[in-house]
Amino acid sequence: MIDLELSESELDAHRDHITDFIEEKVTEAGTESAVLGLSGGIDSTLTAYLTVEALGTEGLHGLVMPGAVSREDNMSDAEWVAQELGISYDVFEINPIVDEFLNAYSEAEGDQMAVGNARARTRAVMNYLVANHQGSLVLGTGNRTEALVGYFTKYGDGAVDCHPIGNLYKQQVRQLARHVGVPDELAEKEATAGLWAGQTDEEELGIDYDTLDAVLALHVDGPLSASATARQVDGVSEEDVSRIGSMFARSEHKRAVPPAPESL
Repeated sequence: MIDLELSESELDAHRDHITDFIEEKVTEAGTESAVLGLSGGIDSTLTAYLTVEALGTEGLHGLVMPGAVSREDNMSDAEWVAQELGISYDVFEINPIVDEFLNAYSEAEGDQMAVGNARARTRAVMNYLVANHQGSLVLGTGNRTEALVGYFTKYGDGAVDCHPIGNLYKQQVRQLARHVGVPDELAEKEATAGLWAGQTDEEELGIDYDTLDAVLALHVDGPLSASATARQVDGVSEEDVSRIGSMFARSEHKRAVPPAPESL
């Protein structure tokens, strides 16, 4: 397996680079504060820790937004993070809002993916409602791994002003989280987007994050062919690598500004 582990000096460099980035983006926006959705997962937790380092406790406002299928332990962890960091936060139940969407368009009620994405987009609307009212920037929690394979909801968790940890593979997110003092039980917690009951990221992706990171580093970010990558990564076939390459290609529209015709 390719080694993507960061050294102590590299972790320190990433920590400084990301906190500088947050401060810079907030300043460019003409504000002094940011809003962040807290899920209780490692991505939002690390982003919260680094934002407090960059802006102080008064510079970050958290939103905890449980839905019908949110795991209680995740929401408890989300509130724990806010309280541990000493930041202000609000709790908004999104299910009544999503129910209104389904009342308006009942045909989608049994569509797991459509309803799950509606939950993610409702959270994005709440993020911006609060941020606009407070004059704040909306911070995202996306990492490099999930961005490359399109594992996020367009105009949902992808609808933010910036992604502070967007340059880190998932395993590096966990490394940096431990480095800045995030408790191990959060740093190692099973990842879930919480879009429907029982959903986990690795089951939906069909591959564990460490293996996915290695394939992306070698085949998408790196120059190796599918066959060469399969030889380098244990337990991965050339077909697996090609599938991941296809995920990257199919999700390009999520990473780009919506297209318009060229000028005449």
